[in-house]
Amino acid sequence: MRRVDAIKRRTFEILEDAQPGDRLNIVIDSVLIALIVGNVAAAVIETVEPIFLAYSRWFNAFEYFSVAVFTIEFLLRIWVADMHMPLARLKPWVARMRFAAEPSAIVDLLAILPFYLALFGIGGDLRILRIFRLVRFLKLARYSPGLRSLAAALAEESRAIFGALLVMAGLAITAATLMYIFEHRVQPDKLGSIPQALWWALATLTTVGYGDVVPVTVAGKLIGGFFMILGLMMFALPVGIVATAFAREIHSREFVVTWSMVARVPMFSNLTATEIAAVMKLLHSRKVDRGAVIVHAGDPAHSMYFIMTGSVIVQLADKEVVLEEGSFFGEIALLRKAKRSATVVARETTALLELDAISLESLMHSNPEIGRQIKAVARERLGQERITPKGDIVSEEIEPDGTG
Repeated sequence: MRRVDAIKRRTFEILEDAQPGDRLNIVIDSVLIALIVGNVAAAVIETVEPIFLAYSRWFNAFEYFSVAVFTIEFLLRIWVADMHMPLARLKPWVARMRFAAEPSAIVDLLAILPFYLALFGIGGDLRILRIFRLVRFLKLARYSPGLRSLAAALAEESRAIFGALLVMAGLAITAATLMYIFEHRVQPDKLGSIPQALWWALATLTTVGYGDVVPVTVAGKLIGGFFMILGLMMFALPVGIVATAFAREIHSREFVVTWSMVARVPMFSNLTATEIAAVMKLLHSRKVDRGAVIVHAGDPAHSMYFIMTGSVIVQLADKEVVLEEGSFFGEIALLRKAKRSATVVARETTALLELDAISLESLMHSNPEIGRQIKAVARERLGQERITPKGDIVSEEIEPDGTG
């Protein structure tokens, strides 16, 4: 039983709650993403009849393999559903039912359902059912923070978006009604009813303007011109709402990530929320490519760095140390400019947050308590190793270097 529980816990960690740097999670996610993209491409290419007829055996083999993988993934996610924190207090079967009703689980089910319907001869034309595999594209939302942020933004602003849609619908009906009144006698085949006029209203208000239906009377042209201008303003409203909410969501996510990262640093761990917020204002983002040198041994030390994503290699005289997401290095340099004792190289494309000594000096001057806490941490670290699993600790950087 313990072995089964351990396997279940590990499965949950890999699929749902992986820690940064979990290599098995990275490999599995990469394989699933590649498989999703491959399935979408196959569903599109299969509609080209000559290609499908020439390579149908390969398309079918790829489909069987994909469904097998996605089915196993779906069943494993259902199996570990009762380990999610919101569902852990429920009975396992209840937790699994709740999880199966969530949008992400429904997308996973729809991704494999067309295959099984076709397999048992349910649902009609096999080729048409295979096209519905395009729903597998939605599975990418599970692996994309950007798509999740967009979904969160839409949910947050759902009332505002619904209100804007109501205004747009009312505008379209008004435009169609007026155009019907002034044009239905001269164009009974195109504007002979309000439903017919709605097509013109939508094409005009969205500024698409197909040109298949145009007003011919003076009143109709005046109405058309007025609603063209009005459409430019009103139909841009939902776009503005979504864009603002998306930007706010991205900012909030970055704020939370940055906050938690700064709060984990020992020298900042005892600071209040207000003091951490003050530190965050001084941080600067920096992105480096794989192989780029972040700091050179022998260079003056003037900043510390937090690793947001990616990893770096600290090249000491006798060994190399890898620091990954959530770690930091060069923190002692904030107190005393000195020469770096190690070269730090980006192991992969890495996003960093930089805090320079000048900014910290200003912060310490405005808040002496922060200064006392940081100096206390530095004094405690003087007797430790030059580097720890958490970051770069170089005592030389806070001791006088003899240069004055």
